Amino acid sequence: MEEKRRLSRVEINHQREKKKRVYRWIKYIIGIIFLFACIYVTAVYLKTKNAFDKTYDPQNSVTQAGFSSKKKFAVLLLGTDTGALGRHEKRGNTDTIIVATVNPNDKKVSLMSIPRDTMAEMIGSPRFSVHKINAAYNIGGPKMAMETVSKLLNVPLKYYITINMGGMTKLVDGVGGVDVVPPLTFTYDGCSFTKGVKTHLDGKKALAYARMRYDDPRGDYGRQLRQRQVIMSILKHSISFDTVKNLDEVLNTASNSIKTNIRFDSFISIFKNYRDCSNNMSNDYLHGNGAMIGDASYQVMSNKELNRVSKILREQLGLEYVELDNNETYQNSKNKQFDWLSGNQNQPYYIYEPNSNKLWHG
Repeated sequence: MEEKRRLSRVEINHQREKKKRVYRWIKYIIGIIFLFACIYVTAVYLKTKNAFDKTYDPQNSVTQAGFSSKKKFAVLLLGTDTGALGRHEKRGNTDTIIVATVNPNDKKVSLMSIPRDTMAEMIGSPRFSVHKINAAYNIGGPKMAMETVSKLLNVPLKYYITINMGGMTKLVDGVGGVDVVPPLTFTYDGCSFTKGVKTHLDGKKALAYARMRYDDPRGDYGRQLRQRQVIMSILKHSISFDTVKNLDEVLNTASNSIKTNIRFDSFISIFKNYRDCSNNMSNDYLHGNGAMIGDASYQVMSNKELNRVSKILREQLGLEYVELDNNETYQNSKNKQFDWLSGNQNQPYYIYEPNSNKLWHG
């Protein structure tokens, strides 16, 4: 009997020792998995940082504070007409101009489009100069683009992001494609789209969808709407599994096609503190009137419309509304003959020298 009890104790001790060995092996395995996970995360972090460091524009660097404390901010999004369709200029004009405001209190991102043909003073030019607003980036780079849009709408802008057309195509492919619901039926560059039917687009189709202009009854305004759809969908798909799966392609696209003055550590803070905002996105645009300045077709903005958009943007940034007083409102005051309600796209509109009755001839 005593011998049986001794054997039972031996068996119990053996079982305990066996369990300890199993637990040790489990801890070892967990430790190895954790180690490899740390190595992988570190590698991804360094690879991502290296790619984003290549996008950084030190010539337009600014103090970057507030992202970690969840302050409201605005960024100018610019889509340049280079990198695809045989266009390889260094800068090019900006077909897409969007002021994006991020409000963490409302957990909201708002996109405000500005028509590429908007008449605007080129802020930063050594002499008084008026052009279509899409030329600001080509003439004076991101600094002139930001200052011109800022003056037009009285909204503070110190951050910008540019992407070229070729980069957008690759970025869409990198995030696994985008989903849109076309507002009209059309075919462009061999790609067909049906009104009201949710459509998944790869990069080639997304570029065609965003570029078509002349067959849209709303012209550039219709194109702006479709561009905002693509951008909003890219933002929503950017945290998907497909993006992680295609990380190398996404990062390679970013480093070669994107320029920004937002540093990598700021992007990390934005992702951590503002990512919920991407679930609530709205869009609007600056409504213009067609006009002829010289022999070129422009979009000119009424004082009422400029102030409407300025008020919206300033409210989203927590700023008080201030009635606009800039070159555009000045030119409107000089063009008393212009009929804002006629709908005539060919009305003449004249540009005057500052504080003068003398016409400006460029």
